Amino acid sequence: MAAGTAARLEEIYGRLLAAFGPQGWWPAEGDFEMCVGAILTQSTAWVNTARAIANLRAAGLLDPLEMDTMPVEDLAMLVRPSGYFNMKARKLKAFCRRLGERYGGDLPSLFHVKLPCLREELLSVWGIGPETADSIALYGARQPIFVVDAYTRRIFGRLGLTLPDADYDHLQRFFMANLPHDVPLFQEYHALIVALGKDLCRPAPRCRRCPLRDLCAEGCARVGG
Repeated sequence: MAAGTAARLEEIYGRLLAAFGPQGWWPAEGDFEMCVGAILTQSTAWVNTARAIANLRAAGLLDPLEMDTMPVEDLAMLVRPSGYFNMKARKLKAFCRRLGERYGGDLPSLFHVKLPCLREELLSVWGIGPETADSIALYGARQPIFVVDAYTRRIFGRLGLTLPDADYDHLQRFFMANLPHDVPLFQEYHALIVALGKDLCRPAPRCRRCPLRDLCAEGCARVGG
C-alpha cells in the first residue's frame, strides 16, 4: 500500500462522506432481492430497477425457486421497466438455475464460498460480468471486493489518480492495493462514488458544488481553485 495514495483515498472518502452522508446501500429487503437488483441495474438507472423489483415483489417472485419456474417470457414482462428486459430475464433465469443446480436454491450456501472462488463462480454464470459479480460478492455475500463502475473510472480519471481509459481489473487492483480490505468501507466508498457521479461528476460536471473540486485539475480549471 503506497502511503501517499492511501492517504489521498482516505481524504476523498472523508470528504464524500461529509458531503453526502452514509448511503445505506444496497437498497434491498433481502439477499436474493439484492442479487436480482445487481442483475437488473445493468445499463439502466436505479429508479427503473426499483420498478422492476416492485413488479417481482407483487408477483411473489423474489424467491429463487419461484423465479426459476416462471416462464422466461412472463418474467421478461415483469422486469420490462429495467430495459433490455428479454435479456435480463434470461440472466435472472441463468442465475436461479445455477443456484438450484449447485446449491439447492440456497443462497447462503453460495455465499459461503469464499473469494476468489465465489467471484469465479459468479462470473461463470451466463450474463454476469465483473461489476455484477463483485456487487453480489460485496453487498450480498459481504466479502471484501471493491466494486468498480463507470462513475469510478470518470471520477478518479479526472482526479488524476488513474488513467481515464483504465480497464476494470486495473481500477479494482488500484483500490484493493490502497485501502484496508474492510467490507463496510468498500460498501460505503462505492456508494459514495455513485452519489458523486450521479449528482455532480457527470459527463458535463457540476464542479462548483463538488467536495473534491480543489483536488481536481479539471474542477479548478472550470471554476477556479
